[in-house]
Amino acid sequence: MAQRGQGAARKASKKSAKEPAVARAPDMDSLGFQAMDSNVPGLSHVILQKLNMKSYEDYKSAMDGKKRGSDFGIRTYFDMFQKMEDTFKFCAECKKLPDALPDPKSLRRCKRCQNVYYCGVVCQRANWPLHKKFCKKLKLVALDRLVEWLVFTGDIPFPTEAWTKPAGDVAGWEDWFSMQEQLEEKLDAVLAGRYMSLLWANAGKPRPEEGELRESVRRLVTDFHSRPLTIGLGLRLFGIAPLAKPLTIHVVGASHVETLNTRVTDYDELARMFPGQQGMEVVMVGVDVVDGPIMRPPLATPGPQGRIYLSSFKGLYHDFWESQVETKLATRPDLVVGFHPGFHACTDLMAGWLPTLLLLRDYRLPTLFTVYSEQELKSSLQILVELETCITGYAANPFASLRPEQVCSSPNKAPVYCSSHYIALLGPATSAGELEGDSDDD
Repeated sequence: MAQRGQGAARKASKKSAKEPAVARAPDMDSLGFQAMDSNVPGLSHVILQKLNMKSYEDYKSAMDGKKRGSDFGIRTYFDMFQKMEDTFKFCAECKKLPDALPDPKSLRRCKRCQNVYYCGVVCQRANWPLHKKFCKKLKLVALDRLVEWLVFTGDIPFPTEAWTKPAGDVAGWEDWFSMQEQLEEKLDAVLAGRYMSLLWANAGKPRPEEGELRESVRRLVTDFHSRPLTIGLGLRLFGIAPLAKPLTIHVVGASHVETLNTRVTDYDELARMFPGQQGMEVVMVGVDVVDGPIMRPPLATPGPQGRIYLSSFKGLYHDFWESQVETKLATRPDLVVGFHPGFHACTDLMAGWLPTLLLLRDYRLPTLFTVYSEQELKSSLQILVELETCITGYAANPFASLRPEQVCSSPNKAPVYCSSHYIALLGPATSAGELEGDSDDD
């Protein structure tokens, strides 16, 4: 079976090498930075320069908590927000960076969206026919990018309530918000908070209207809870009952996106989703897992009783399986989840993912992957078909993040959304090419 899968993977790699790249999720550039775009030469170097770093290794040290803000020349909140904004400053039409202009300060922002820059009127006029299609949405992107800071201060998310409906009756975010008691009061508290005031006193942009800020906070709350609720969706899709026994969930391919500033309580929404659950351990496994409170060994036995327990392992999943699961230092998973694995993006990523994909298939582990867009969904499905994996279902995710994200550093594209679609896998396919899409995704 493994040899058959490896042959299929080679075919998939050849196929992907011939096909043109599709619009997809935030990408990785030659320096390793996420959300950078090759059509803006030197933008990653701008990030390093603005943060007083010499290499991507310095950046990773910061992600691992080994560097402080003062090490980057950040002395004030204003410095912090300005340095963050500097990394988005390039002409959206000609792609020039500030240093390539006679006057580096000549870049001007689009007044409507506060997100896109131009080196002059000529470029702005030339770019408008394209930009006007995305301007309103990019305004939300720019706003949410700043308000996200409140996740790190602890203002977002607000305290949530026990679910008053069975998980199967909660069709999406509208139902979820309807279960939150005193929702408006909780939103008001965030808007009136100290850190919201500090944000707009230092952001270098005018404070938006209260209604806009309220909607931004709501979008970021969905972004925060999207991952635990998507795990809950996976449990339901595979008929795994949290009330019957303690469960173990492995998050494969975890990185700083899932683990930076993660607190041990961040997935407690799973307990509220399944009242009376017997306990769940969520193990973050990936080479870029960030050191922090959840950097603790996985449990050797299922548990803990009635609580959500986060742990992690820094390394590749197939190495984790061999060194931890097979030796019974960690528990075999009831469900494996991969948030935006990205193996569709290039042959190098596919090669890195291949041992894990074959392991998941051949051990018949219930697996749920999420993707950013329909195009990424189609590309990922094709690869999984070539690997002769049984795809039990795929559809739009009812718990996708509602926060729009800019695609790479080319702003004039339709934004993408974290975990916008899911793919459910279980074991080898009975017949190659067999797919089962959910009816609501047709």
